[in-house]
Amino acid sequence: MNAPFKALVINQDENRKVTSGLASMTMDQLDAGEVLIRVHYSSINYKDALAATGVGKIIRRFPCAGGIDMSGEVVESSDSRFRAGDKVIATSFDIGVAHHGGYAEYARVPAAWVVALPDGLDLFEAMALGTAGFTAALGIVRMEDNGLTPAGGPVVVTGATGGVGGLAIDMLSRLGYHTVALTGKASEGDYLKMLGASDIRLRSSIDFDKVRPLEAGEWAGAVDNVGGQILHWVLATMKQAGVVASIGNAASFNINTTVFPFILRGVSLLGIDSGYMGFPTRQRVWDRLATDLKPRHLAAVTRTITFDELPGAFDAFIQGTVKGRTVVRVAD
Repeated sequence: MNAPFKALVINQDENRKVTSGLASMTMDQLDAGEVLIRVHYSSINYKDALAATGVGKIIRRFPCAGGIDMSGEVVESSDSRFRAGDKVIATSFDIGVAHHGGYAEYARVPAAWVVALPDGLDLFEAMALGTAGFTAALGIVRMEDNGLTPAGGPVVVTGATGGVGGLAIDMLSRLGYHTVALTGKASEGDYLKMLGASDIRLRSSIDFDKVRPLEAGEWAGAVDNVGGQILHWVLATMKQAGVVASIGNAASFNINTTVFPFILRGVSLLGIDSGYMGFPTRQRVWDRLATDLKPRHLAAVTRTITFDELPGAFDAFIQGTVKGRTVVRVAD
């Protein structure tokens, strides 16, 4: 069982330039792990594009098969929790950055990184969600655990047209939240309304340079994918006891704010680390993604590409021209 199979391999040359492309691998090149998976689908996240293009310092060892997400079928397992034929999901941890990932027809991973596919999801839907969906859902679950309810007031989602933002809007809307999409793309209003946004707020309507330490309280909750000045504005406009899920840093990893939202309004800033969130929380979130958090418009915001199309798909993510989710069909 050592016949060659296809993978997208990321390398670094002698000048430290990162390159990636389709190549052949064999089973004996796979990393250690208890579970061997025949990969059916993967997906493209912004992190995947940063890794494959070298724009971001994401890869921690070379060579590495990319792809931080995978869904597929167990071929063999030395862990009693999984048997040949089981359908499974594996995302995050070191997958695709320091451990051969989902951009390969086969992957071997530690059992601690593997989730049984829950009833209510198929392998394709699992990758239409992928790390983006898991991250959005984890943010919502964490906010709910800290008191957020639909009766508390509106929830704002920044970076709304991105993969995490769009899925968060869909999930929150399904749960009955009044959801406001903050976006810099005026042309995407209809798209965001389709996802379930109750209102659209354009970034151009806010002078972020003039945001005071506290502004009028507007939001019971917030999902922030952007960071920087926008996160400062989010914190300044939270209601009493509001909760903020800090998920991304598309604009900046810096934040220049004050303690006032925390000590005068009791605001909670929750860091959402989807990469290394373990069990039982990981299984709990995937179970909810198969039930009450399953987006209603998942099919409408998902496109599928073939494995051969994958190398040419990353630049659009780097340029920020992609919306929704992209699934990679790995298995023929």
